[in-house]
Amino acid sequence: MTKIFEMRLEDMQPSQLYISFEKLCEVMKRFNPSDPESIEPIPIKKLGDDVIFVDGHTRAFAAFLCGVYEIPVYWEAYEICVEWCRESGIRRISDLKNRVVPQKDYEILRYKRCEDMQQDLEKKRLQAARFKPSD
Repeated sequence: MTKIFEMRLEDMQPSQLYISFEKLCEVMKRFNPSDPESIEPIPIKKLGDDVIFVDGHTRAFAAFLCGVYEIPVYWEAYEICVEWCRESGIRRISDLKNRVVPQKDYEILRYKRCEDMQQDLEKKRLQAARFKPSD
C-alpha cells in the first residue's frame, strides 16, 4: 500500500519550469488550507541527492501561496513496475528483445497496466485515509 506522509515544500526540487495560470485558478478554488484532505498527495521521486516532484507542481504552489509549507506526498510507484519486470524475467535491457510491440499493443500492455496500478493505489490510499485513527 502507498504510504502517504508529510514533507516540507522547501525540501523538494521542482521538475517543471512554469505553472499554468488557468490550472492554478482551478486548483485554488478547491484548495482549503485548513483541510489537509483538500490537497491530493503528490508523487515524489529520489533523483541523486534530491527529492523531486514527479507531478503536482500546481497543487504544491497553491499550498505555498496559502501559507501551507508541508504537504502530503508519496514515493512514486516505480518499485511496482520493477517488480513486474523481475517477475517476468526482465532483468537487463537485452531481455526486451522479444517484447517490441506495435504502439496500439504497447498502449494496452504498458499504459493500461500502469493506469490500473495508479487507480488501485489511489483506492488503497482512500481506504487507508477512511480508516485512519483520529488524533
